[in-house]
Amino acid sequence: MARAISVRLNDEAERALRSLEAAGLSRSEAIRSAVIQSARRLRRSSELAAEVSALEADDADRDEMLAVVGLMESLRAPR
Repeated sequence: MARAISVRLNDEAERALRSLEAAGLSRSEAIRSAVIQSARRLRRSSELAAEVSALEADDADRDEMLAVVGLMESLRAPR
């Protein structure tokens, strides 16, 4: 069920909203879309941080990464 909310916009947010409206979105569509996209970015950021933490804690992955780095160094042309 949709609920109405009231939002106080600063100048930057007002300009951004006008830009989205100029692209063809209604005011409501633009605000809903912005809220949903912002939440998705936060979720992706959290998921990425968790993945990085898991990889940092994975000794086998770190060993493999170091082996690949060693191989790449051995293939590098002399300077």
